[in-house]
Amino acid sequence: MIPHFSVVIPTYRQPAQLLKCLDALGKQRIPRDQYEIIVVDDGNSPDVAAAVALFTKQIAQTGGPLEVRYLGQPEWRGPAAARNRGWRAARGRIVAFTDDDCLPQPTWLAAALTSFQRGAQVMTGQLRLTLADNATLYNPATPYLEMSEFISANCFCRKSALERVGGFEEAFDLAWREDNDLQFKFIQAGIPISKCPEAVVIHPMQEDPWYTSLSNERKNRYDALLYKRHPDLFRQRIAADRSLVIEYYSTVFGATIGLAGALSGSAITSAVGFGIWGILTANLFINQLPDKVTGTSVKQTMLTALATPFVAVYWRLYGAVKYKVLYW
Repeated sequence: MIPHFSVVIPTYRQPAQLLKCLDALGKQRIPRDQYEIIVVDDGNSPDVAAAVALFTKQIAQTGGPLEVRYLGQPEWRGPAAARNRGWRAARGRIVAFTDDDCLPQPTWLAAALTSFQRGAQVMTGQLRLTLADNATLYNPATPYLEMSEFISANCFCRKSALERVGGFEEAFDLAWREDNDLQFKFIQAGIPISKCPEAVVIHPMQEDPWYTSLSNERKNRYDALLYKRHPDLFRQRIAADRSLVIEYYSTVFGATIGLAGALSGSAITSAVGFGIWGILTANLFINQLPDKVTGTSVKQTMLTALATPFVAVYWRLYGAVKYKVLYW
């Protein structure tokens, strides 16, 4: 029997979280012969393979058969490539994507099936973010997840639609903008994208280290790639805080002018440049300061405010040069 769904999960060295995701998928309220699970291990990790084997053994003891396949990637290539390998190996007519740190709710597949029986081609479900009880720090991924129109942690595509557009663009080798690129390819191909809020996936948000926002800036180089591939849709659908970008560039410009003035012996130029840098850095510090202020949070926020403009500008320019595109 050909299953309705092939659930594809890219994973990278998170066996404990993956097991929770698999456990949630094992509780779906449709017959087990109507879906299969494909785990694509981008880390080719023995621990992940063991976790999948453990789940397969456990599920066999709880009722009807459920096909679970483990595919180890020969080398790390990123989530887009992992998803492509998964859907190309799929037997189901509909490919359901989620992530290894997500928990599809029991009616996830059942709700989606109803929509596809009514003619859906591509569909997004509802992603609900939850915080752990001890999560007090801001998670920088939250705004992106909340505002995104199409997100690979909870989406469904007919396999024929994926074949038509070629799946995910593997040049996006980090988890950033690869889902927007696929969305834009569907739009350009005239494939409608519908919504099914009843298809719910829970995404538990973990408390990230304070420096996560700095390390995440490297993902912004993919904005240049997305703009190069889809300039019109990028302008229409990607939210851009241009005032913040201007502030970053102005901060770096001020510091550069101040340093140039100091090196050339021009006290006025140095004072003006460092004055601009100081004012903008102070403004960034104030805006980033958390509601609950402690000595540690003040130090961390100051370090972030000092470093962010330079890191952000570097990665934006890196993307513009690498992909040979000027974007705003």
